[in-house]
Amino acid sequence: MAAMAALQSAMTSLSISSNNTFFGQRLSFPSFTSTQVKRPDNSCLIVARIKRWERKKCKPNSLPILHKMHVKLGDTVKVIAGDDKGKVGEVTKIFRHNSSVVINEINLKTKHVKSREEGEPGQIIKIEAPIHSSNVMLYSKEQDVVSRVGHKVLDNGKRVRYLIKTGEIIDSADDWKKLKEDKNKKTEVAATS
Repeated sequence: MAAMAALQSAMTSLSISSNNTFFGQRLSFPSFTSTQVKRPDNSCLIVARIKRWERKKCKPNSLPILHKMHVKLGDTVKVIAGDDKGKVGEVTKIFRHNSSVVINEINLKTKHVKSREEGEPGQIIKIEAPIHSSNVMLYSKEQDVVSRVGHKVLDNGKRVRYLIKTGEIIDSADDWKKLKEDKNKKTEVAATS
C-alpha cells in the first residue's frame, strides 16, 4: 500500500507543460503563426530514387539533375569501350539522368521472363542494355570515321552539330522530321494493338 501511495504522489507531481521535460524530450506545441524556414544556399538534400540501390542528386524542386549529352536520338554512333568495342549502331533511347544510351542491337543481355498465364511457358529473351554515353562516339557512315562533335551557327541563324574531323552536319530538318514520323507510327501501332 505504501508503494502504491508513493507512486500516486509521484504521478500527481508530474505535470505535462511546455517547461517540463517528458521522458527526456522537451515538448513543444505547434505555433499557428507563419514562420519562414531559411534553407542554406547550394545544398540539395533531396534525393530521387532511380533504383533501389541507386540514388541520384536532385535540384531543390525535387527534379533530377539532367546531364547534357553529345549524342541525340537517332544518331549513328560507334562503341569505343567495353565488350562491344568497334560495333556501330543507332541510338534508340536516351536516359539523361545517368547519361546512358540504348543502341540498336548492341550490348545485348539475357533476360529470363516468367510465364504470365498458366499454359504459357517462360522465355529467355535478349534485351538491349544501356551504355554510358562516354563509351560512344559519333560516327560518319560516308567516310567510316569517328569524331567528336562541334557546334556552329549556319547562315540562316540555325545552330547545328557537326563532326569535327569531317565537317559533316549531323542535325538536319529532314532527319528530325523522319524521327518524328517514326515515333508517331510506333505510337499508332501501339494504340491499335
